[in-house]
Amino acid sequence: MTTTSDRVLEAMRDAGFSSQTALARASGVPQPTINRIVNKVAGTPETTTLAKIAFACQVSLQWLLDGSGPKSIHDLNAMVLAIDSDFKRVVVPEPSDERFAKIRKVTLRLSAGIMGFRTEECGDDDETISIDLRWLEKRGYRKEYLIAIDIKGQSMEPSLFDGDTVVINTADKTPVDGAVFAVNYEGEAVVKRMSRDAGHWWLTSDNPDQRRFPRKVCGGIECLVVGKVVQMISEQI
Repeated sequence: MTTTSDRVLEAMRDAGFSSQTALARASGVPQPTINRIVNKVAGTPETTTLAKIAFACQVSLQWLLDGSGPKSIHDLNAMVLAIDSDFKRVVVPEPSDERFAKIRKVTLRLSAGIMGFRTEECGDDDETISIDLRWLEKRGYRKEYLIAIDIKGQSMEPSLFDGDTVVINTADKTPVDGAVFAVNYEGEAVVKRMSRDAGHWWLTSDNPDQRRFPRKVCGGIECLVVGKVVQMISEQI
Protein backbone atom coordinates (compact mmCIF):
# COMPACT_ATOMS: atom_id res chain seq x y z
CA MET A 1 0.00 0.00 0.00
CA THR A 2 1.42 3.35 -1.02
CA THR A 3 1.82 6.27 1.36
CA THR A 4 1.53 10.01 0.80
CA SER A 5 5.34 10.12 0.59
CA ASP A 6 5.31 7.46 -2.13
CA ARG A 7 2.69 9.38 -4.10
CA VAL A 8 4.62 12.64 -3.82
CA LEU A 9 7.68 10.92 -5.26
CA GLU A 10 5.57 9.38 -8.03
CA ALA A 11 3.99 12.75 -8.85
CA MET A 12 7.42 14.43 -8.95
CA ARG A 13 8.77 11.81 -11.34
CA ASP A 14 5.74 11.87 -13.65
CA ALA A 15 5.76 15.69 -13.74
CA GLY A 16 9.42 15.71 -14.76
CA PHE A 17 10.88 17.33 -11.65
CA SER A 18 14.45 16.09 -11.46
CA SER A 19 15.05 17.29 -7.92
CA GLN A 20 13.33 18.46 -4.77
CA THR A 21 14.70 21.93 -5.46
CA ALA A 22 12.94 22.03 -8.83
CA LEU A 23 9.64 21.06 -7.20
CA ALA A 24 10.21 23.66 -4.47
CA ARG A 25 10.62 26.40 -7.07
CA ALA A 26 7.47 25.33 -8.93
CA SER A 27 5.25 24.79 -5.88
CA GLY A 28 6.46 27.38 -3.39
CA VAL A 29 6.95 24.67 -0.77
CA PRO A 30 10.41 24.94 0.86
CA GLN A 31 12.83 22.19 -0.18
CA PRO A 32 13.44 21.07 3.44
CA THR A 33 9.70 20.53 3.84
CA ILE A 34 9.57 18.42 0.66
CA ASN A 35 12.57 16.45 1.90
CA ARG A 36 10.82 15.69 5.19
CA ILE A 37 7.70 14.53 3.34
CA VAL A 38 9.43 12.18 0.89
CA ASN A 39 11.69 10.76 3.60
CA LYS A 40 8.78 10.33 6.03
CA VAL A 41 10.60 12.32 8.71
CA ALA A 42 7.54 14.18 10.02
CA GLY A 43 3.94 13.14 10.53
CA THR A 44 1.10 13.72 8.06
CA PRO A 45 1.84 16.82 5.92
CA GLU A 46 -0.55 19.74 6.11
CA THR A 47 -3.29 19.73 3.48
CA THR A 48 -2.29 23.21 2.30
CA THR A 49 1.28 22.00 1.65
CA LEU A 50 0.05 19.00 -0.32
CA ALA A 51 -2.31 21.26 -2.29
CA LYS A 52 0.67 23.29 -3.54
CA ILE A 53 2.57 20.14 -4.52
CA ALA A 54 -0.52 18.69 -6.21
CA PHE A 55 -1.01 21.86 -8.25
CA ALA A 56 2.63 21.98 -9.34
CA CYS A 57 2.59 18.31 -10.36
CA GLN A 58 -0.88 18.56 -11.94
CA VAL A 59 -2.31 15.74 -9.86
CA SER A 60 -5.49 15.51 -7.82
CA LEU A 61 -5.15 16.59 -4.21
CA GLN A 62 -7.49 13.79 -3.15
CA TRP A 63 -5.21 11.24 -4.85
CA LEU A 64 -2.16 12.74 -3.18
CA LEU A 65 -3.91 12.63 0.22
CA ASP A 66 -5.17 9.06 0.22
CA GLY A 67 -4.70 7.50 -3.22
CA SER A 68 -8.40 7.60 -4.11
CA GLY A 69 -10.05 8.97 -7.24
CA PRO A 70 -8.39 10.01 -10.51
CA LYS A 71 -4.71 10.79 -10.30
CA SER A 72 -4.49 13.56 -12.91
CA ILE A 73 -6.46 16.77 -12.51
CA HIS A 74 -7.20 16.47 -16.24
CA ASP A 75 -9.36 13.44 -15.43
CA LEU A 76 -11.61 15.60 -13.24
CA ASN A 77 -13.90 16.65 -16.05
CA ALA A 78 -17.55 16.31 -16.95
CA MET A 79 -18.18 13.68 -14.30
CA VAL A 80 -19.62 13.31 -10.84
CA LEU A 81 -16.76 13.05 -8.39
CA ALA A 82 -17.90 11.09 -5.36
CA ILE A 83 -15.40 11.36 -2.52
CA ASP A 84 -16.02 7.78 -1.41
CA SER A 85 -17.69 6.41 -4.52
CA ASP A 86 -17.14 4.18 -7.49
CA PHE A 87 -16.85 5.97 -10.83
CA LYS A 88 -19.61 4.86 -13.17
CA ARG A 89 -20.89 5.65 -16.64
CA VAL A 90 -22.90 8.87 -16.61
CA VAL A 91 -26.63 8.25 -17.04
CA VAL A 92 -29.02 11.08 -17.90
CA PRO A 93 -32.32 10.07 -16.27
CA GLU A 94 -35.79 10.88 -17.47
CA PRO A 95 -37.77 13.11 -15.09
CA SER A 96 -40.02 10.18 -14.17
CA ASP A 97 -37.19 7.66 -13.64
CA GLU A 98 -37.78 6.23 -10.15
CA ARG A 99 -34.23 4.86 -9.94
CA PHE A 100 -32.99 8.37 -9.17
CA ALA A 101 -33.55 10.72 -6.26
CA LYS A 102 -34.02 14.42 -6.95
CA ILE A 103 -31.79 16.58 -4.75
CA ARG A 104 -32.76 20.24 -4.50
CA LYS A 105 -30.26 22.80 -5.72
CA VAL A 106 -30.47 25.71 -3.28
CA THR A 107 -28.90 28.90 -2.01
CA LEU A 108 -27.99 28.85 1.68
CA ARG A 109 -29.22 31.72 3.84
CA LEU A 110 -27.22 31.89 7.06
CA SER A 111 -26.85 34.10 10.10
CA ALA A 112 -23.63 34.50 12.07
CA GLY A 113 -23.52 32.39 15.22
CA ILE A 114 -26.74 30.47 14.47
CA MET A 115 -26.59 26.74 13.81
CA GLY A 116 -29.73 26.50 11.67
CA PHE A 117 -30.05 27.68 8.08
CA ARG A 118 -32.68 28.51 5.49
CA THR A 119 -32.60 27.49 1.85
CA GLU A 120 -33.94 29.19 -1.23
CA GLU A 121 -34.51 27.40 -4.53
CA CYS A 122 -32.10 28.30 -7.34
CA GLY A 123 -34.02 29.91 -10.18
CA ASP A 124 -37.66 29.54 -11.11
CA ASP A 125 -37.52 25.95 -12.29
CA ASP A 126 -36.78 24.24 -8.96
CA GLU A 127 -33.47 22.95 -10.27
CA THR A 128 -32.47 19.51 -9.00
CA ILE A 129 -29.55 17.08 -9.13
CA SER A 130 -30.34 13.43 -9.95
CA ILE A 131 -28.56 10.79 -7.84
CA ASP A 132 -28.82 7.02 -8.21
CA LEU A 133 -30.90 5.64 -5.32
CA ARG A 134 -28.60 2.61 -5.09
CA TRP A 135 -25.68 4.96 -4.43
CA LEU A 136 -27.63 6.60 -1.60
CA GLU A 137 -28.69 3.28 -0.08
CA LYS A 138 -25.18 1.83 -0.25
CA ARG A 139 -23.85 4.72 1.86
CA GLY A 140 -26.83 5.09 4.16
CA TYR A 141 -27.68 8.63 3.01
CA ARG A 142 -31.25 9.89 3.27
CA LYS A 143 -32.29 12.16 0.44
CA GLU A 144 -34.26 14.50 2.72
CA TYR A 145 -30.97 15.53 4.35
CA LEU A 146 -29.17 16.19 1.05
CA ILE A 147 -28.95 19.58 -0.65
CA ALA A 148 -26.88 20.87 -3.57
CA ILE A 149 -25.18 24.26 -3.83
CA ASP A 150 -22.96 25.99 -6.37
CA ILE A 151 -19.33 26.82 -5.63
CA LYS A 152 -18.41 30.51 -5.71
CA GLY A 153 -14.89 31.83 -6.14
CA GLN A 154 -11.49 30.26 -6.69
CA SER A 155 -10.46 29.19 -3.19
CA MET A 156 -10.91 25.44 -3.83
CA GLU A 157 -9.18 25.25 -7.22
CA PRO A 158 -7.99 22.89 -8.66
CA SER A 159 -10.38 20.53 -6.83
CA LEU A 160 -13.47 22.70 -7.35
CA PHE A 161 -14.00 25.64 -9.67
CA ASP A 162 -16.36 28.60 -9.63
CA GLY A 163 -19.75 27.32 -10.83
CA ASP A 164 -19.17 23.68 -9.89
CA THR A 165 -21.83 21.98 -7.77
CA VAL A 166 -21.50 20.01 -4.54
CA VAL A 167 -24.01 17.78 -2.77
CA ILE A 168 -24.05 18.18 1.02
CA ASN A 169 -25.22 15.71 3.65
CA THR A 170 -26.62 18.01 6.33
CA ALA A 171 -27.01 15.04 8.71
CA ASP A 172 -23.21 14.68 8.97
CA LYS A 173 -21.60 17.58 10.81
CA THR A 174 -18.68 15.75 12.47
CA PRO A 175 -15.32 17.21 11.28
CA VAL A 176 -13.01 14.76 9.51
CA ASP A 177 -9.39 15.60 8.74
CA GLY A 178 -8.97 16.00 4.97
CA ALA A 179 -12.70 15.93 4.13
CA VAL A 180 -14.62 18.81 2.52
CA PHE A 181 -17.50 20.51 4.35
CA ALA A 182 -19.95 23.33 3.86
CA VAL A 183 -19.57 25.72 6.78
CA ASN A 184 -21.35 28.75 8.20
CA TYR A 185 -18.33 30.98 8.74
CA GLU A 186 -19.41 34.23 10.38
CA GLY A 187 -22.70 34.14 8.50
CA GLU A 188 -21.17 33.26 5.12
CA ALA A 189 -21.60 29.91 3.39
CA VAL A 190 -18.15 28.55 2.49
CA VAL A 191 -16.95 25.18 1.20
CA LYS A 192 -13.56 24.24 2.64
CA ARG A 193 -11.39 21.27 3.48
CA MET A 194 -11.14 20.58 7.21
CA SER A 195 -7.73 19.89 8.72
CA ARG A 196 -6.55 19.15 12.23
CA ASP A 197 -3.39 20.88 13.41
CA ALA A 198 -1.97 22.06 16.74
CA GLY A 199 -5.08 20.99 18.62
CA HIS A 200 -7.46 23.02 16.43
CA TRP A 201 -9.72 22.45 13.44
CA TRP A 202 -8.89 24.63 10.45
CA LEU A 203 -10.71 25.63 7.27
CA THR A 204 -8.23 25.23 4.43
CA SER A 205 -8.43 26.08 0.75
CA ASP A 206 -7.09 23.77 -1.95
CA ASN A 207 -5.87 26.75 -3.94
CA PRO A 208 -2.08 26.82 -3.50
CA ASP A 209 -2.07 30.64 -3.28
CA GLN A 210 -2.25 30.72 0.50
CA ARG A 211 -1.62 34.47 0.63
CA ARG A 212 -4.99 35.03 -1.04
CA PHE A 213 -6.70 32.12 0.69
CA PRO A 214 -5.13 31.63 4.13
CA ARG A 215 -6.42 28.94 6.44
CA LYS A 216 -8.72 29.97 9.29
CA VAL A 217 -9.42 28.43 12.67
CA CYS A 218 -12.83 26.75 12.86
CA GLY A 219 -14.20 26.90 16.37
CA GLY A 220 -16.99 28.36 18.46
CA ILE A 221 -20.10 30.05 17.13
CA GLU A 222 -18.13 31.83 14.39
CA CYS A 223 -17.65 28.52 12.54
CA LEU A 224 -20.62 26.12 12.38
CA VAL A 225 -20.63 23.05 10.14
CA VAL A 226 -23.61 22.81 7.78
CA GLY A 227 -22.76 19.36 6.43
CA LYS A 228 -20.23 17.13 4.71
CA VAL A 229 -19.72 17.30 0.95
CA VAL A 230 -20.48 13.83 -0.44
CA GLN A 231 -20.42 14.55 -4.17
CA MET A 232 -18.58 17.05 -6.34
CA ILE A 233 -19.95 17.76 -9.81
CA SER A 234 -17.62 19.53 -12.22
CA GLU A 235 -17.66 20.38 -15.91
CA GLN A 236 -14.07 21.57 -16.03
CA ILE A 237 -11.86 20.08 -18.74
